[in-house]
Parts: sequence; structure tokens; C-alpha cells
Amino acid sequence: MPEHDRRARTAASGFAIGLLLCAGAAPPVAAQDFSADVSRLQRAKPEFARRQQELLAARYDLGDRPVPGVTMSGGKPIQGGVRVRLAADVTWERLAGMTPEQIKLADRWPTGFLPLPHPHHEVGGMVFPQTLIDETLRHTGRDLTRFDLDFDLPQHFLPEFPAPIYLTTRPDLGDVSRGKLITLDNYYETFHEILNPKQLDGLRLLVTPFPQAQFNATADRRSLKPHLGVSCFDCHANGHTVAATHTVGDVRPNAYRHRVGTPTLRGLYLQRIFGSQRAMKTVEDFTEFEQRGAYFDGEPDQAQRKGVNILDRGNQVQAMAELQNILDLPPAPKLDILGRLDPSRATPSELRGQALFAGKAQCTACHAAPYYTDNQMHDLRVERFFTPRLINGRNASADGPIKTYPLRGIKDSPPYLHDDRLLTLDDVVEFFNLVLGLKLTAQEKLDIVAFLRVL
Repeated sequence: MPEHDRRARTAASGFAIGLLLCAGAAPPVAAQDFSADVSRLQRAKPEFARRQQELLAARYDLGDRPVPGVTMSGGKPIQGGVRVRLAADVTWERLAGMTPEQIKLADRWPTGFLPLPHPHHEVGGMVFPQTLIDETLRHTGRDLTRFDLDFDLPQHFLPEFPAPIYLTTRPDLGDVSRGKLITLDNYYETFHEILNPKQLDGLRLLVTPFPQAQFNATADRRSLKPHLGVSCFDCHANGHTVAATHTVGDVRPNAYRHRVGTPTLRGLYLQRIFGSQRAMKTVEDFTEFEQRGAYFDGEPDQAQRKGVNILDRGNQVQAMAELQNILDLPPAPKLDILGRLDPSRATPSELRGQALFAGKAQCTACHAAPYYTDNQMHDLRVERFFTPRLINGRNASADGPIKTYPLRGIKDSPPYLHDDRLLTLDDVVEFFNLVLGLKLTAQEKLDIVAFLRVL
């Protein structure tokens, strides 16, 4: 090889590895000592867990205080109250009377309204709540534990598990999961008389584990044993969500990558945008992107090395999409066929909340009935209220445009916002009261929350 060609190739290789390291990725690890890595990362694990728990405790009231008489569709209690903490010299009323510039200058933007870092933001990757880990291990023998990292949010702020499954094709059956976590071990016996063959094959693929960045057979995995991988229905258990978290693969450098919460797949048929910021236009596109890109932190070299599952677009992807498109929203018995409250069933507070939702609170500008979305993207420009800062490896700055999530069934899908920074619906109302400058009264906020809980 000519000397100038050899030097050019060496420089290009060094540059590529440098880019990967800056992005938080690891170079190829054929000679890496896996045991030494495990030992090193396990020693560091308690310190990063402490750092994250201190952040959460400073931002939020994490107490277990369910709302009396209000549950998710499957019966889990819903947490209530504003959980975001304020500085000692500030009240919500005082904040609502300040301009964004005044709040920024005084540094009084609530820290719970700042972007929420991943449990270990510098490393990122998929991480699952303990309930999902335990049940998946019991059902399938796959252990989704990461030896370097644990999930951070308390269980009482997460969606119910396992969640009910409702189908647009069989509304007469109600919850077709029969109270079970649907996995590769039981999907056929549960659904072979309910789904058509194409839908059943789509479900099979959605519960089949495939290699993923942290769970695979290579020496830079984050599971102790070589791993089959994860399935779509690990994050989206029973077609809903377990609030598993990740960092997006479409932003660099690593400090600017968003923590991303797992949205529900319920009601996917009514959505026209997929991905919180990617604005993909079909669920087929997003399904294929997840397997090729998001599973490997947006790094094609990882996908090639760790065993990317190349799905057949005309057969497998389409079958997976067909199954996802029949996952229905949970029942909302107080709503009529237009998605509005039936006055004979609603409470006075819920009716007042509906009027505020469509009026003073301006919610219907983005969240119109019957499904309470406009299928668009909006930039809230929350950075107006604070000075950018580095928080646990996450550069808290502008979020950019975020898609409008449907609010039907919203009580079943805590925590809220694209990065899970809001723990309760009360927090959501306080957040938008400030962001939109609504100046809602205390009673008006309670009425809007009451309305949101019956959607």
C-alpha cells in the first residue's frame, strides 16, 4: 500500500473512533476484558445511582399518595398532587405573575420543569423498571437487569403492570390479556382464536427478542450473560408502556441527547406522527427504524457488530404494524361518541374542567376532541424560563419541536412529557399554566385535572 494511502486510512480510522467516543459510544471491543469491565462498572454503579436519587429528591416530592377513588383502567391507584418542588421563597401564584424573563433572571424556574436526565446520562441506553425485569425473567428466563445501572423512578409513579389490552376489532371482549404479561411463551394460546393469522404473526414478532445495544452477545453488552436481546413488548408491555427509558439516537453530542420515555401503543391507529421529534409518517417506518437504529443507540456500526435484525418490509414490518394499529384506547364511560363529557355522568368539577380545557386554558389549540391531539408538532420554547446548564451529564437547554401526544387514556400513562419530567397530571397543569401564561386559579387547576382523569 502506498505510504500516503496508509496514512489517510489511519487518520480516517482515528477520526471515526474519536467521533464514537465523543458520542458516548465504545470502539470495537474484540480484545476487551469483559470481566474487568463488569467489575469496573459495578463499582461505579452506586455513585451514579446516588447522584440520580439525590436529583430526584431535590426536584420532586416522591411520596406515595394516591388519589382516593381514582384508578387506571386495570385498577392501579393514580398519584395526585403537584410533586415538583419550589424554592422556599416562591409560590405557584407568584411564579404565574412573573414574565419568562423575570423567572429566568431570578433563577426561579422549578428544577422539576427542567429536562430530566437519564439515570446515567453519560452512558444512556435501555433501562427497565424492576417489575418488568422480574416478570420477564419468570416467564421467559431472559434477565433484563443491567449490571451497571438501575431504573430510577419509584414504582407508584409508573403505569400499571401488566396493563389491560383492548382491541378495536373485538371491543366486546374487554381486556383480552386476561391479566397476563403477554410474551413469546403465551401469545399463541392467548390470541390464536382472537387475531387473524397476519395479526398473530405481527404479535409474534413484537414479543420476539432481538439483539439490542445493551442486551446482546458481544463483550460490550450490559447484561452479565450473553443475551437474546429485547422485544418491542418489553418496553411496550401488553401494547402499552412500562415507562422504560432510553436516550435518543438522533442527537449529538451525548450531553444533548434527550432522555426519552416509552409512549403507549394504545390508539396508534389515530396518530400520524411517530417518534417524539423524528416526525416519521407511518408506523411501518418507525417499526423498521426502531430495529435498525434505536435498538443500537443510533449507531450503525453497533447494529452490524451486535446482530441487527433486518425485517422484511412487505411482510414482517407490515404484520407488526397491523397488530399495533388494532390496539385500542381504554374505556372512557363518561365520554360521548364525540369525545365530550356526557352531562348525566360527569361531576360538576369535570364539567368545569372541560369548559376550561376548551376555553381559558387553551388546551384544545393542540388537543382537540375526540382523541385530544392535532397530530402536529409544537415548540414550547421552555428555554425562555431558564439559563442552560449541565445536570448529571444532561445539557438542559432547548427541547425543540415535540409531537402532540393524544390525551385519551392519559391517566394510564404516567409520567408525562417526552422525557418523563412531570410525575402527575397536577404537575402537567402547573407546567402549562406557566408555559402558556394562563393564570389559572387553584380551583381551575383542580377542575382541569379532574377532566383529564376521565378522558
